[in-house]
This record gives sequence, C-alpha cells and structure tokens, in this order.
Amino acid sequence: MGEIEFAERPVPGRPTEDRVFTLPNAVIVLDWVTSRRPPDRNGGWYADTLGNELVKAMTEQDDLADLLAAAIERIANRYDLIPGDAPSSTVAMTRWDETKIETLVLADSPVIAFGEEPQVTADTRLANLRGQVDLITDWKNRAGGYWVAEALPEAAHQAVRATWPRQKITAVIMATDGVSCGVDDYEIFPSWKDVLDLANTQGLEAVLDKVREAELSDPDHIRWPRYKTHDDQALAVIRFT
Repeated sequence: MGEIEFAERPVPGRPTEDRVFTLPNAVIVLDWVTSRRPPDRNGGWYADTLGNELVKAMTEQDDLADLLAAAIERIANRYDLIPGDAPSSTVAMTRWDETKIETLVLADSPVIAFGEEPQVTADTRLANLRGQVDLITDWKNRAGGYWVAEALPEAAHQAVRATWPRQKITAVIMATDGVSCGVDDYEIFPSWKDVLDLANTQGLEAVLDKVREAELSDPDHIRWPRYKTHDDQALAVIRFT
C-alpha cells in the first residue's frame, strides 16, 4: 500500500539527533529540540526513546494525539522528567489504511501530501517565535509559545492535524527543518513539488546534497541568517500506488 524510503544525515562531526521510524503503515519523524539537560539525556536520547515508545504503541484504531500523549506521559514518569527542563523533540506522524491518510505535526517538521496540489501540514509556532524572544526555551509548551513533545502529555493535543482520502494522494513527504529549510528559508527549491521530483529522479540523497551545497555557499550566515551552518537532516517519502 505504501512504499517507504528515507534518508538521514548528521551535522559533520557528530551523530545525528534526527530519527525516522517506520512501520508497515506508518512513519514517524522526530527532531531534537535544544534543552538544558546534560548529554546523557539529550535530544537524541529523547528522540530514540519516544520513537521506540510510539512504535510499540502504534495501532490503527487509536487517535494519533492520544497515542503521542500517552507515550510522552509514560516516558516522563519512567525517567522523572521535569516539564520545562527536559529533553524534547518535534514530532511528525503519518499513518494510513485503505481509505485514509492521517498526519500529526508538532513543531517544525512538516508533512506534505501530494494529490492534485501539494498540501502542507506545518506547525509554524516555533519558527514564528525565533527572533522575537531572547530565551525561546522559556516559551516551550505554553499558551502563546510553541509546543513540542517533552514532559507534558497535553502538548500532543496542540498538534496540527490533517486527514486525506487515500485514493487522492500519490505521495507524502516528511522532513525535519534541516531539509525543509531548502524550501522555506533558502528557497533553493521553488516548491515541495520540486523536492519530490528530485527525490524521484535522483534519489533522496540528492535532496540532502542540494541543501548542504547551499549552506556551504554561505558559511558566514550572511545570505541566510541562522544559528549554525548545518543542521541534522531527515527526509522520508511515502509513495502510494
């Protein structure tokens, strides 16, 4: 029903903290968010832990937000995580059956469905805050701020949701912001359709390459102001036939 392909690439010099998890009828993409925690409880650890918890709990019947909320709560209780001072992660979940495709997006890892026109499901609250507040971590999981998977289960129900008829969708892209920046910030891809076309003709690694090439062309962050030259990259494509 769904052919899944994905690619991941770390920032040079360290392991990636983005994660892609796949099931026969679902894909989960996670991206760490900076926290105050020490290295043993960093974003990579949390993304791993949350992803594995979601894979174990995934069913076709349960609501995606309920699944995520329960996973967040179990992890917070198991490891005594403190809201506001715990590792955290963006979440993108896509699940399908014979009749529908569902997606959930929490923070900046968008999902794009391709039918007659690309349909973007994105949570822009974190991006909208950047440059407006000094300590962005102070606005995590609070009204007027942004929401991520951390230690508050109710964050799951603040996610952006979408559902499409299965027969009207030919492909779905899921990406962390280390890839979506190529569309949203650098504009090296005029549209998400261009990302899908390149992935289909030259492979997913070619998409990651093009983003890296753009970043290397601006090492001083002048053309595209940003905190760091590169970010971890994760890209998944689901093709429906």
